Amino acid sequence: MKIYVDANATFDGNGTQERPFKLINEAAQVAEPGDEVLVFPGTYRENVNPIHAGTKDARIVYRSVEPLKATITGAEKVTNWEKYKGNVWVTRINNSIFGSYNPYTTFVVGDWYFGPVDKHTGAVYMNNIHFYETTSLEDCIKGEVYARSWNPANSVYKWYTEQDEDRNETVIYANFQGKDPNHEDVDINVRRECFWPKKTGVNYITFAGFTVNKAATTWAPPAAFQDGMIGPHWSKGWIIEDCDISLSRCAGISLGKYKDPNNDHYFTYKHIKSPTQMEREAVCRGQYDGWLKEKIGHHIVRRCNIHDCEQDGIVGRQGGVFSLIEDNHVHHINNMQELAGAEIAGIKMHAAIDVIYRRNHFDHCTMGLWCDWEAQGTRITQNLFDHNYAPDGTAHRLNGAMESQDIWVEVGHGPTLIDNNLLLSKDSLKIPTQGLGVVNNLILGSFTYVGTGTDYPGKGPDRQRYTPYHIPHRTEVAGFSTILHGDDRFYNNIFVQKWAPEANPEDNEEVGTFVFDDYPTYDEWYAPFKRLEGTYAKENDMNDLQPYHLGHLPVWAGGNVYLNGAKAWKKEVNKLVNDHDEAKVDLVEKDGKPVIETNVYDLIGNYKTNIINSDILGEAFEPEQRFETPEGDDIQISEDYFGNHRGISTIPGPFASSDAVGKTLWKK
Repeated sequence: MKIYVDANATFDGNGTQERPFKLINEAAQVAEPGDEVLVFPGTYRENVNPIHAGTKDARIVYRSVEPLKATITGAEKVTNWEKYKGNVWVTRINNSIFGSYNPYTTFVVGDWYFGPVDKHTGAVYMNNIHFYETTSLEDCIKGEVYARSWNPANSVYKWYTEQDEDRNETVIYANFQGKDPNHEDVDINVRRECFWPKKTGVNYITFAGFTVNKAATTWAPPAAFQDGMIGPHWSKGWIIEDCDISLSRCAGISLGKYKDPNNDHYFTYKHIKSPTQMEREAVCRGQYDGWLKEKIGHHIVRRCNIHDCEQDGIVGRQGGVFSLIEDNHVHHINNMQELAGAEIAGIKMHAAIDVIYRRNHFDHCTMGLWCDWEAQGTRITQNLFDHNYAPDGTAHRLNGAMESQDIWVEVGHGPTLIDNNLLLSKDSLKIPTQGLGVVNNLILGSFTYVGTGTDYPGKGPDRQRYTPYHIPHRTEVAGFSTILHGDDRFYNNIFVQKWAPEANPEDNEEVGTFVFDDYPTYDEWYAPFKRLEGTYAKENDMNDLQPYHLGHLPVWAGGNVYLNGAKAWKKEVNKLVNDHDEAKVDLVEKDGKPVIETNVYDLIGNYKTNIINSDILGEAFEPEQRFETPEGDDIQISEDYFGNHRGISTIPGPFASSDAVGKTLWKK
């Protein structure tokens, strides 16, 4: 059955084509498996709560009739501004509009939030410019540039709020920099979500072609309830496609965790257990709350434009397992630099079990993709990463803010395969982890946090941090282990020292695999154990082998190219090093689309190497899981960034031939 919705209809109706509903939520209360909800152009100021699930063979589809012309927003227009002082105007909002959730009394705060607790989940917007919140009316009146902002021109637009309890009103002051807000498009966010089922288990929903913006979402750490403007809320089989998603106070899309009343921002409010311990509890408690392959995840997010959100474009913890994230443009995330903490990225996902990220473009994010804990069976392939670092002249980030890089894989045990990507930012990979396969990438930035960043931070001696690994291709926990580091493979990559290292960098800024120089080869690592082959362990063997059980795991490398002073692992035999000729790699725009200009293929010449496959990559040490597809099939990296076939051998890097130079790398 087709159900029709039209915000511009003369009268509210019954969902027929002749008498459509005026609200999407009305359709969401009656849509059953197999139904299609067709939404006509208009602005829908509501939080849609779909109450019925579809089935695998009969999905419930919500579709914008004209792509991106139906807008679901968490905001309300404000047209009663009064002049206050200078460029500042004031409005008063009766708190009845907010119901039980007032974004102007609710702060961005929670586990792993490290910024100052002075920013509300509410916000003011003019012509889709997100205003910057001040902590005093005086600063709002001054309207000065915020030097940490990645877009300083917009940072002079300020707002400030306070409560008039006697009148039960929220008072908002805003600096419009000379504009009359009553003649501009000005709104404030009032709703927490835009399209979000209140209950869990609302499966098999398709959400297609909508513009979604301006919700008062809350901070979404891994052991707490994670909301976003859109999301399945602990369900299975959603498809979110062809949408424009922007201006969330925190997360745009959430594929994340349900609310566990026994573990929801536990550290923030009770303090007596570490947040890391509460993450472990979240994993284990999830087993009791239905975190199974048969019940959770298997989502698809594709062809979406996700931008200008201040925590994440996509966030997830456990709820995003077995998902496909493809062909999305994720950009300008956390550019305001008002929020700080350990949960900010273009995409931040814990437990990306059998998740595939492919053909996405990550740019101008404080961090591109962050796979934190349990990146097992994860594949990151055919993506373009660029400009994921602060513009020149930007003030140093907030205390508690994370460093910038294209990809961060943290305290996972693998296998995690990173292949056929362009990593074009100053820091390419932050890898306090193990079990990686890094194959056929173009890498202009450094590797950071190698062999560090995995123990408990704080005062006193280092304490090892144990994280889970899982039964292959399942959610059930197979064990917990500390990170030994290593167990990494680097094949057929092109490393270019694009930026000269600074004199006193915070992190390593030199490019190449040399950061693993003190790691063993496989034969070196296995030598202490080999002597026991074919024998029973004897009385002292456990004690004698303990140092090796806790030592670094081996590294493999071959077929890599090192240019402009990029440095190779000292034990790599099959490699090409050119320190004499200057390599140039530039990402430029041609007809508004990104292309690569480079001479690296002239420098590589006829150098070729082998095609990499599952047999060469082997298995990750701790879970004893092969580098393979989610279905358990072998992987052969015989196609390149564009999907072109490589043949019986390959040049290093993400392209099968130099013909890729000058081709469009991303089409919006």
